[in-house]
Amino acid sequence: MLEKLFKLQEHQANVRTEIVAGLTTFLTMSYIIFVNPDILSSTGMDRDAVFVATCLAAAIGTLIMTFVANWPIAMAPGMGLNAFFAFTVVAQMGYSWQQALGAVFISGVVFVILTVTGIRAWLIAGIPSSLRSAIAAGIGLFLGIIALGTAGVVVANPATKVGLGDLTSVTTLYAILGFFIIAALDALKIRGAILIGILAITILSILTGQTEFHGIFSAPPSIAPTFMQFDIMGALHTGFFHVILVFVLVEVFDATGTMIGVATRAGLIQPGKPNRLGRALFADSTAIVAGSFLGTSSTTAYIESASGVQAGGRTGLTALVVAILFLLALFLSPLASVVPGYATAPALLYVAGLMLRELVDVDWEDITEAVPAAIAAIAMPLTYSIANGLAFGFISYVAIKALTGRFRDIHPATLLVAVLFIIKYAFFPG
Repeated sequence: MLEKLFKLQEHQANVRTEIVAGLTTFLTMSYIIFVNPDILSSTGMDRDAVFVATCLAAAIGTLIMTFVANWPIAMAPGMGLNAFFAFTVVAQMGYSWQQALGAVFISGVVFVILTVTGIRAWLIAGIPSSLRSAIAAGIGLFLGIIALGTAGVVVANPATKVGLGDLTSVTTLYAILGFFIIAALDALKIRGAILIGILAITILSILTGQTEFHGIFSAPPSIAPTFMQFDIMGALHTGFFHVILVFVLVEVFDATGTMIGVATRAGLIQPGKPNRLGRALFADSTAIVAGSFLGTSSTTAYIESASGVQAGGRTGLTALVVAILFLLALFLSPLASVVPGYATAPALLYVAGLMLRELVDVDWEDITEAVPAAIAAIAMPLTYSIANGLAFGFISYVAIKALTGRFRDIHPATLLVAVLFIIKYAFFPG
């Protein structure tokens, strides 16, 4: 049955290796079941319901990838997009989390349409590689300032905007320790380093009385507080235009780049040979819609899937194992509920650091490429908005290219996005 479903022999794979690969991928990305509820609950969403939605969205999205594409790629609510949802759309712009979920749903539908019609491929081909790299790095910087704030390392300062927090605080010291644990374990190639770091600080917090222990296993809590709670009509408000645009753009870059990178490493995309990229793109776009129904921010392909590929994963059986493990994780809700913010902050900061590696792909010798890229990355944390970073990057790219007479470098897709952002700022500045 497994051979018929996943074509193991064709991919030179076997059941044991695929299971090990699935376990490896799960361990490297399972931190999301603790981090995502911590981030989204800051909007007023029910933390336990978000935990269930996170596990189910990851499982359903990964199952879609399993049976539609037969690729060893796992799905889950994306880092960066959840921060944009919570800290920009809700906290900064003042919209309700129900409206934000509505925007996720609409962006998912748009994403499906873009994928089916081939416009998604046109957008990807047209966006400059320097801007793509800068967007990933900028999201990393945005996650970094959120993580440092949660840890208490960075605090608000009326004179300098931001300042250094109290480094003698117990919880801040715990967060610093957690970061060092994660970094050291990952450097030593220990699987599940991020998850181990989160659990280590949580256990230390419980033992020292900073956090109250509620157990480890229980029946999954109710998902009712977030299930189908999206406000689609509220999300269609004109102020949500650029919110939906940002969701779509980040989903396009993040998911597509991740899938192509992981699939290429697995030998699933080879020049001149047919592949299942189209099916994989469709799978990840439909997963966003499913996640919005459940009550979580956009679901996307996880770069951590590369760890499973490194362990030998080549087919959807790897993804199936990941999906099953996410379903089993539903019974860990008591543990998820006691994980403090200063235990997940080190994970956020470490992921942020890894995302900055993308800056090496920026063409720093070409000012017309480097400056827009730098502006995009810098603006995200300093305006506390991924949306503003994207807008500043695209607008400055088009402006600088035009002013230097390099009109041919401006792809219609880049020009279109820049114009849309200009319209937003001109007519819908709120």
